[in-house]
Amino acid sequence: MRSNQFVVVIGTSAGGLTALTELVSQLGDDFPAPLLVVQHISADATGNVLLDAMSKNTKLHCTQAMDGMTLSSGYLYLAPSDHHLMVDEDGRLLVTKGAQENRSRPGIDPLFRSAAVAFGNRVIGIILTGYLDDGTAGMKVIKKCGGTCIVQDPACAEYPAMPQNALNQVKVDYCLPIAEMGGLLYRLVAKKPSRQKPIPKDVLIEAKIAARVLSDLASVNALGDQVPFNCPGCGGVLWQVDKGDSTRYRCHTGHAYTAASLLAEQTAKIEETMWTALRMFEERKNLLTTISKGQRGAALASSLERAKLSQVHINRIKAILQADDKGTTGDIPI
Repeated sequence: MRSNQFVVVIGTSAGGLTALTELVSQLGDDFPAPLLVVQHISADATGNVLLDAMSKNTKLHCTQAMDGMTLSSGYLYLAPSDHHLMVDEDGRLLVTKGAQENRSRPGIDPLFRSAAVAFGNRVIGIILTGYLDDGTAGMKVIKKCGGTCIVQDPACAEYPAMPQNALNQVKVDYCLPIAEMGGLLYRLVAKKPSRQKPIPKDVLIEAKIAARVLSDLASVNALGDQVPFNCPGCGGVLWQVDKGDSTRYRCHTGHAYTAASLLAEQTAKIEETMWTALRMFEERKNLLTTISKGQRGAALASSLERAKLSQVHINRIKAILQADDKGTTGDIPI
């Protein structure tokens, strides 16, 4: 790539198929920059539906990203399922099975962060429709490194949480409907880049951790302070690497969470544990009931009493599970 060439990185989640199709329909194969896209998809998805939809609606060359690819203008590279898409310091694609960030792989933050490190002020970051707040931390990094930040107008987004969270925490350069993004992108990539800002040390450290170059306590210690709860992904210690409205957490193996995504993951883990406990108490009650059929006297009374107590625990757990906890959505600041 030319030293003055831009790169466009795009992150989206729920509603992304429609949003991305609308955006790329405004761009042609003459677009003078590559586009890298992370769409949250399940681990067993292929991404072919999204690629086919975009290919039918744009002249861009749309392809699934592969490790080691060289970036080319007029091409769109889609992150494959269950893999992070990043850019290395030489401007080549890096496709890895690194630790999940914000409960996602592919994650938006790793792409945005790596692009900011590799291209600095020549990065144009875009956040479209989606749940939660993946991409907000990456957008902050793009801003720190002198890049340009674009957010879909939440009023026009099918799922406004993701763009709204970015607006709440980042002083973005543009907030507009998707219909106006194509023309804006052509204008931005035609500009001469300004003088490059130095890449902050903490950004470099996090980029290396995500790329699996670093995985040690000293590196994460340099980013923040340990907190008294563990990583839901691996059980390791967590460090708080940002504070205030943009609080984030990271473990030394690479898992990373915003406060909202950490709460959502904890809620999911609690529910999983509760279902396991419910099954075990029901099995215990059934076993005690079966045993009691061959007992008499004090032994029978003891088995029946313990079975009764198990039913008490069963009822309590069911009440918790049926309480319709909205912790994964209602606690999200938007």
